[in-house]
Amino acid sequence: MEPVTHGITLDAVARFVDIATDALSVAREEIDALNVYPVPDGDTGTNMFLTVSAARDELRAARAADPDLGLEAGMALLARAALMGARGNSGVILSQMLRAYVTHLAAADGDEPRARTIAAAMSSATDASYAAVGTPVEGTILSVARAASDAALATAEKENARARDVFTAAAAAARVALSRTPEQLDVLAQAGVVDAGGRGLTVVLDAVETTATGRRPMPYAAPIGTHHIRVSTAVPSDDLTEDGPGYEVMYLLDVVAAQEDAAIGTLRQTLSGLGDSLVVVGGDGLWNVHVHVDDVGAAIEAGITAGRPYRIRVTHFAEQVAEHRQKLSTRTGRKVVAVAAGPGLTELFESAGAVVVVGGPGQRPSTGQLLEAIVGCGAAEVVVLPNDADTVRAAEIAARTAEAEHAVSVEVIPTQAQVQGLAAISVHEPGRAFDADVREMTATARHARHGAVTVAARQAITMAGPCEPGDALGVIAGDFAVVGSDLDTVATDVLERLLAGGGELVTIVSGEDGVELAARLAAHVEERHPHVDVAVHDGGQPRYPLLVSVE
Repeated sequence: MEPVTHGITLDAVARFVDIATDALSVAREEIDALNVYPVPDGDTGTNMFLTVSAARDELRAARAADPDLGLEAGMALLARAALMGARGNSGVILSQMLRAYVTHLAAADGDEPRARTIAAAMSSATDASYAAVGTPVEGTILSVARAASDAALATAEKENARARDVFTAAAAAARVALSRTPEQLDVLAQAGVVDAGGRGLTVVLDAVETTATGRRPMPYAAPIGTHHIRVSTAVPSDDLTEDGPGYEVMYLLDVVAAQEDAAIGTLRQTLSGLGDSLVVVGGDGLWNVHVHVDDVGAAIEAGITAGRPYRIRVTHFAEQVAEHRQKLSTRTGRKVVAVAAGPGLTELFESAGAVVVVGGPGQRPSTGQLLEAIVGCGAAEVVVLPNDADTVRAAEIAARTAEAEHAVSVEVIPTQAQVQGLAAISVHEPGRAFDADVREMTATARHARHGAVTVAARQAITMAGPCEPGDALGVIAGDFAVVGSDLDTVATDVLERLLAGGGELVTIVSGEDGVELAARLAAHVEERHPHVDVAVHDGGQPRYPLLVSVE
């Protein structure tokens, strides 16, 4: 049974991160359009989304590697991953809030009522967000966070208060506070928008409420009253910071733990004198630094004085728009990005013209790896073949990020297996219209019935009954359908079930130590089904001696 602390499980934490990531993905463009403060660079929603999705990816990978991962270790990993993946001013603040929240939960008294524990954790997160900012400004994500945590504390004091009541009150208070941000910050009132970072936080808090209650809050509607809130659609000019610093500098910083109080204090003081929008967050020797400056070298030197800066990112606000325009004009053609689970499969996809990302069970690619492949191929149109059920979501997130940040048209065909991807790319035709090509590839992949053969690594209960280590397992459409003692017998059973619905072509892909097994199965097809064509490939994939599809 999973360890439980204050009634919170790692399953619930993971579910929240999934919901928050998906919600930020949906709201990202809306939030980007609201972004006028502190710099109108139109990336607040994207930065918050990438921060949370980085934490989500790391948590998923850790749980896949260690199914018994405990709550405390999982939350610590989540906090570190958010810090490491934090992007932009609001992303860094959000990462610090997550870190403070989970740290408080881990250290809280187990005898305290759960509602009070959670409310106190929210308050700790708000305090940490204010402490992280060099010069706190009301009318921003900070004000929204304070309103949410104050409402949480007040609700927790009520008789028989439940955790779900705390989450609901916090989310509702955040939405009210967001509507008031134009009254607190003139630049928002002049632009006719609410604060972008605050809007992002309401999305996260709505995700918390959904996780706790199962209900989805009413869609956010801009308030109508004193201020007419609109979404800014104007394209920023090349001069985004006429009266302010011209560069955003971010880096991770390793600091000797015994010296970090003094080192970070000096760093904050130095950077506050160099520019604005200063956010320094972290602890336990790892910090994330964000500042807007004119003197990039001085900002980095301050980090060198404090510790060891790395992953240094410098963005020239004026060049940001120019780069976006250049990306729009230089991308041409169409590419397919395919996830391949073995060296032979890599060769097959590459021979068909695909850009390959190495993946498969045990080494599934991250959102970042898929995004790098999509953007790096240089095409204006990209088709993604994840070829694995657990990689589809990461591919979809990478696709939306590429579209928003790099002006690439991306379509993900939700292929669940390597052989479905092979079927799809076999009908890929770059000369067709993009939508027509995607439709044809999708239809072909969908009609490819797929199966596999593997060997049980441990005792388990499957859809086909119990299995013991060493048993042969047959997989059909992603589910275990056959348990046996002989690989050939199980492989034949899987094939016959796939052919029961008819078919003209059988594709067999051999894995490690599966070449002879594949040859025997191909001979079976030729003998028993002479009207069916058979193609055999050496895929080299681990864990699965055979992959099979029928079209």
